Amino acid sequence: MSDKNSELTGTIIAAHGRHYLADAGGEKLQCVTRGKKTNVAVGDVVHLKRTSNDQAVIEKIADRTTLLYRSDQYKSKLLAANISRLFIVVATEPGFTDDLVSRALVACEAAGIEAHLILNKTDVEDLLPRARDRVAPYAALGYPVHEVSATGNPEQTVATLAPLLEGHSSIFIGQSGMGKSSMINLLVPDADIAVREISAALDTGKHTTTFTRLYWLPEVDGKTSAIIDSPGFQEFGLYHLTEGMLERAFVEFKPYLGGCKYYNCRHLAEPQCAVLDAVADGKIARMRHELYGQLLHESAQTLY
Repeated sequence: MSDKNSELTGTIIAAHGRHYLADAGGEKLQCVTRGKKTNVAVGDVVHLKRTSNDQAVIEKIADRTTLLYRSDQYKSKLLAANISRLFIVVATEPGFTDDLVSRALVACEAAGIEAHLILNKTDVEDLLPRARDRVAPYAALGYPVHEVSATGNPEQTVATLAPLLEGHSSIFIGQSGMGKSSMINLLVPDADIAVREISAALDTGKHTTTFTRLYWLPEVDGKTSAIIDSPGFQEFGLYHLTEGMLERAFVEFKPYLGGCKYYNCRHLAEPQCAVLDAVADGKIARMRHELYGQLLHESAQTLY
């Protein structure tokens, strides 16, 4: 093993527990961190030291452009690094939770990531008007909503989504049953083969959906693009966001920040609060303001 080949740079393409898989110029290497560190995310560019033919140690993580993570009271979980777009997949059926959508949007604003919604299963026509009504408030806030039917109209789905992915590293998130896997299988040729290879390399056995993984897309005009698929999850804790980060992460609050009587206003029950006045006037959705209050409460409970 030559010294020249022992130090490499790669991109983390899968993570499962403290085991990682890196792509170093097309070569897949099983990686571990030094000690008990778990501060590596899928999408991270890492400096590696090869320890055998197919194994390496992560020596250093390169500077990140963005980092998306969620957290509960006790710990945080890294979702993805160096992503520029996030797609929240919702559907006409089964029902989706506004709480998860809004939390993902807040996380994007706090991390500097552009958020989009994808409304899938538009072929379920009797449920489409209700689903459109439910995503309309997000569109009104400026978040693009893309309508597709991954199984009913796969060609239109690819035509709609592929241009949005070009030149970006994007993450797809959504609750189980929204059709995210069908979408990724359309957009990523041989995605199922890649998952099997990653599962074998990380020795995850049957738990193929419990790890986040990155797929490279075919280059277009010399642009590199990637999709990160995150396992279906039901909760998106944001305990790590501070009060200041939270008020700025609700885009509709922005025109009113600085307009309150008290400079340290928390926008909960204070007199002459510009944000509360906007809620009363219907300019800020009550549902969103209630989530803001819930997130403030959570941020005060952090134990790490």
